[in-house]
Amino acid sequence: MVVIGFAFFLVAFGPLLAPYDPLAGSPDILAGPSAQHWFGTDYLGRDTLSRLLAGTPLSLLSAVEVAVIGLVIGAVPGVLSVYSGRLFEWSTLRLVDTLVALPFLVFAVAVTALLGNAVTQAMIVVGVLTAPAFYRVARAATLAVAHSQYVEAARIAGADVSWIVRKHVVKKVLPAVAVVFASMLGVGLITVAALSFLGIGVQPPAPTWGGMLASDLGYLTFRPYAPLIPAIPIIAVVWAFNVLADVIRDVRGVSGRRLLTRTPRRDETTAPSATTQGA
Repeated sequence: MVVIGFAFFLVAFGPLLAPYDPLAGSPDILAGPSAQHWFGTDYLGRDTLSRLLAGTPLSLLSAVEVAVIGLVIGAVPGVLSVYSGRLFEWSTLRLVDTLVALPFLVFAVAVTALLGNAVTQAMIVVGVLTAPAFYRVARAATLAVAHSQYVEAARIAGADVSWIVRKHVVKKVLPAVAVVFASMLGVGLITVAALSFLGIGVQPPAPTWGGMLASDLGYLTFRPYAPLIPAIPIIAVVWAFNVLADVIRDVRGVSGRRLLTRTPRRDETTAPSATTQGA
């Protein structure tokens, strides 16, 4: 949470904290770290720290956009497939199987080039490709609830499907979907960085973490450490999202609920100590 919180702090204030204009060049080309340029400069003399801070909002918000699109497109049909009839269920299952069979990055590159090389189109395509994960998890969680006794009792009592979904299904599906959402934030960030590394979605000179990584690889002779500057934030934030997903999964399980509600054992609180027994 500290890493994720700091990352989104930079989303809000990173461009304001940049010491230089991230698009402005200077005569100091490929300069090393110094008091004036903490992370050095790139091949056009632009301050690397300023570009890193200015590229944070676009990189992270694009990852959030990917996860939200996948959540809406995948989780909602996943829940509805259990209650909307055989035709809807069969159609959505075949569509999900098709999306899973497609090569992820290659399909994203191809469709983005077809729709137009812009960040919005790229995020929509990647969000659609992450939807099968949300669909399958939401459907599995809904199936586990749909045949439970309290849902059957509500149905016999005359409750309609919308009421059952709102009152019983959603609260059971949300924890499982939250795990996928946290994981897909990391997947979205990796994919956004990969697309911008390839020059797709975000066009230079707009700063992004993946774009910085691509430009630094051409000058390893002069600055061999340069790719680490954008790579370390990508690794750290993706790691934080994956750990968050693991924590949510563990807490929502039986062992996690026992850990959260655990009270001191009776023998730990009431058993007399050895000194008391001796006295």
